[in-house]
Amino acid sequence: MPDAAGGRRDGETKKRTDSASAISPNGDYHSFVKRYRTELAASSSSVFSTLAAFPLDSVKTRMQTYQYQGFLDCVRHTYRTEKLGGFFRGVMAPMASITLVRTVSFSIYQRAKYSYSDWVKRNTGFDIIGHVNRQGTYPNLYSVACFGAAGATAGSAITFLACPFELTKLSAQVSVLLAERGTGKGSHAVAASYQNKGTLRTMANIIKHRGVLGLYTGFNLHLLRDTLGTAIYFMVYESGKQIGNTFAGDHPNSNKLAVVAAGGMCGLVSWAMIYPIDSAKSIYQRNSLLYSKGQTVEPAPKIEFFKRHMYRGLGVSMSRSCVVNAIFFSSFEFIKKHIDEEAKI
Repeated sequence: MPDAAGGRRDGETKKRTDSASAISPNGDYHSFVKRYRTELAASSSSVFSTLAAFPLDSVKTRMQTYQYQGFLDCVRHTYRTEKLGGFFRGVMAPMASITLVRTVSFSIYQRAKYSYSDWVKRNTGFDIIGHVNRQGTYPNLYSVACFGAAGATAGSAITFLACPFELTKLSAQVSVLLAERGTGKGSHAVAASYQNKGTLRTMANIIKHRGVLGLYTGFNLHLLRDTLGTAIYFMVYESGKQIGNTFAGDHPNSNKLAVVAAGGMCGLVSWAMIYPIDSAKSIYQRNSLLYSKGQTVEPAPKIEFFKRHMYRGLGVSMSRSCVVNAIFFSSFEFIKKHIDEEAKI
């Protein structure tokens, strides 16, 4: 009897211990991390990739909005007039905005991807996600369309969040050039007011001169760029990763080289396709910084594909994007995989 009673008590103790551990803070933590692994991986990876490539982004913006003889001329001029800090001028705005925007973007993309895949499966019987996650498969019309539609959904949604931050970043990056090259007393005074300000003070200055809606200057061009660009971005990444894994004979998401190559390629292709739109947006936003509220800003330049002047800084932009996305997706997939493995323990 004592042994039996003792056995029951030990069993009850074990059950209570198991139950306690299931509802322990540690258990809740692992559940939270597992549920939001996409958002956590995206935010962490954004910080790494943004810091690594911000100087190239700064040079790209300067080359788009002002005339330089080339990449090295822009670098020399920036260093001569602003020193090393000039290459990181305005870094806090994109650090905050890109981390926030990428986190929201990937969250929307993941949900949209599965929603569209489910819709296709219900109406055609074809399982897109199952096809992509099966070893030895290649992209098809269904998968490419699904990833493109999900990317466009994410890109259009995040424009509302990204536009004010991107305008703030641009104003910080070209503030010294604006003051140097502003024409007319009025425009020079407005342009000079953007110099040597942090992210929040720059935003406040834009609101002062242009009103709250001034933060959304160039919104239409931004919306067009991000909708098309994000659609291309995810189509190329998902399809490239699938092809790379199939060529290597590996299971989906297991080949690190495929992730790096697909990450770099999606940045290259998307920027090459939408660069004239981005140039028109940057020029229009730059011009808006020379005017106060009530004044008419010069019209946005016409978007012209295959015209040389619309591709100034393209090489820098593609290099930056390749580096950023290779780093980002390598880190993103690693963190997600690590979280999944931790959840199994």
